Amino acid sequence: MASATGIPQEHPQTIEAQEDEPLLGRPGQVVQKETDYIFYNLFTGSATVAQFGIWILVILVWSGILSHNLIFFSAHPLLNSSALLLQVQASLILQPTVTPQQKLRGTRIHYALQTISVAAFIIAFIIIEINKGDHPHFDSPHGVLGLVTYILIILQALGGVIQYFLPVQVLGSIDRGKRFYKYHRVSGYMLLLVELATVAAATRTDFNLAVLSISLWSVLVAIVVLIAGVGGRIKKGKLGL
Repeated sequence: MASATGIPQEHPQTIEAQEDEPLLGRPGQVVQKETDYIFYNLFTGSATVAQFGIWILVILVWSGILSHNLIFFSAHPLLNSSALLLQVQASLILQPTVTPQQKLRGTRIHYALQTISVAAFIIAFIIIEINKGDHPHFDSPHGVLGLVTYILIILQALGGVIQYFLPVQVLGSIDRGKRFYKYHRVSGYMLLLVELATVAAATRTDFNLAVLSISLWSVLVAIVVLIAGVGGRIKKGKLGL
């Protein structure tokens, strides 16, 4: 539509639709274009918001650790935060894939990143167990949440390997493996929430309160931003909804 001056005018319904559009876009709206490199998926749509959240979280942890003398325990939060960073990248790169070729490449990168991430988590767990020595284990909310998180990480990884690489050997058929994909995605997002809760709980430990002084509110802000970014790209169809 054009006005008397010849300047195009937007239709009222179009303007109203634009005003109703969510700030981060509609959930699951972003898809990978056939001409795009797959690594663009790390920044398209609300992925930029997610990147901001996870990098702020990692910077908070690393700056807190590196601003003090390094000790054996220092590797525990450094490895955990790095593993969490890799997990977020693994999710972001796979979310917008559409075609079989995109999904195959995205899945391979996803599993490569997750393999490194799980290895880092395992080493971080071993370090904290050695560091505890004869002292009480799992005697704080962070410690209990941490143990639960490590167990869930292993179960999530095993589930992913079975459904994708060993569906016939374990589940009986490839189709049965594919039916588990949606549950793997749902549990993955739930696991991310548990991991972030564990990070938040770490700010209330004696070591952080006495030495690192990483504030809870800054961690919570980073977590909220991260969840908004990742959640903004969740495709309901891939979750079976």
